[in-house]
Amino acid sequence: SPELLKVLCEMGHGNEIVLADANFTAESLGRGKPIIRLPGVGMREACAAVLSVFPLDSFVEQPIAYMQVGDTAPGYRSALHREVIDRIVADGVARSEQCEATERFAFYDRVEKAYAIVQTGEMQAWGNFLFKKGVIAEALDA
Repeated sequence: SPELLKVLCEMGHGNEIVLADANFTAESLGRGKPIIRLPGVGMREACAAVLSVFPLDSFVEQPIAYMQVGDTAPGYRSALHREVIDRIVADGVARSEQCEATERFAFYDRVEKAYAIVQTGEMQAWGNFLFKKGVIAEALDA
């Protein structure tokens, strides 16, 4: 949407954006920051759209975080997590190991510091991602 493109443009390198499922507590965690609603869009489509114009931060090991499903082993990925991450890898955006499982409350802490929240229509529980923006630039001349 034009509103989402505007927010992506406003963000600086190192800023983070949250792509959240339909049940996410966007209003309380997002107080004071842009909240963009995409009620008819699933997480797979929203992530693909954002990452088609959004460079990831190449100066951090894991510029992608996803909310760890509660009561699962560390690193567990739901079917939704796997599908989104597989597409990210297939599109050459990032490697699988650049995607960090983040415990629910640690994820919320990062959300409170994020630049904006995009609330999708995704109905899969725990289906939340966070992307750290990189630099948009031409290569340096040697």
